[in-house]
Amino acid sequence: METVYAWLVVNGFIDSDKFRQIFAWLRKAAKEQGCELEIKPNDKLLPQLVMGDADCLRGQRIPQFALFWDKDIRLARLLEKLGIRLFNCADSIEMCDDKARTYLELLGSGIRMPRTVIAPKTFRLEGYPNLDFLQQVEQKLGYPMVVKECYGSFGQQVFLVHDGAELTECLRGIKNRPFLFQEYVAASKGRDIRIQMVGQRAAAAMYRFNPRDFRANITNGGSMKAYEPDEAQLCMARQVMEALRLDFAGVDILFGEGGEPVLCEVNSNAHFVNIFQCTGVNAAEEIVRYCLEACKNKR
Repeated sequence: METVYAWLVVNGFIDSDKFRQIFAWLRKAAKEQGCELEIKPNDKLLPQLVMGDADCLRGQRIPQFALFWDKDIRLARLLEKLGIRLFNCADSIEMCDDKARTYLELLGSGIRMPRTVIAPKTFRLEGYPNLDFLQQVEQKLGYPMVVKECYGSFGQQVFLVHDGAELTECLRGIKNRPFLFQEYVAASKGRDIRIQMVGQRAAAAMYRFNPRDFRANITNGGSMKAYEPDEAQLCMARQVMEALRLDFAGVDILFGEGGEPVLCEVNSNAHFVNIFQCTGVNAAEEIVRYCLEACKNKR
């Protein structure tokens, strides 16, 4: 059987054991399935791709697909322009990376989300010259409320505020970075579920909980255990995958007042080491298998 050649596109400016482990697992899974997966850092790849040069891939070994494990949207779009199939595609990555964009894309889809107010854009480096608009936000959402930066990972840019003074202080710290205000789902305090989706299938799921924080993220000190999602949670995860045109993702779901699922957020290239430690399911193997089958069947 002929070896499939593919790229693993990564960010050249991130250097950590966690990311190196993910890349090693993906390459190992690829090798075991007859695929040579070559790492291509964005800082090395972009200078080689001269825009406007129709033959800019000359001298490159052309991949049958690229597993895009980065959020460099411009590079993703350029590779697609050059005819390279990406998993996930540029549109899907962009829709997940920006939490306000995720909300807008899913609005009207029937997927339940916390009530949300997108913060108005400001051009001032220090933030807002006046905060009069916060009165309407307070009336709509009440306290406590969640303030969430549009770009961020591991729950590090998510804040719970209890009154106007805390809200004002929070905005001073955010300054002019895009963010949104969300209803606080109190029934899900310190707990959620992560479903690792590959295509329309739930490869694995875990229940995350943290009695010391309103966020359940493992990075913030949360714990985890294997979890069997119910049909409503699985249905939501499938709807999210279809609506955002995702090949694989980590779908994070909160628990509503009656236990009904409420979407928290979607991670287009969710880290999978924790879910492996929790469930024994190696998502790297599932993701590579999906990519190879999709290319073979031209899906």
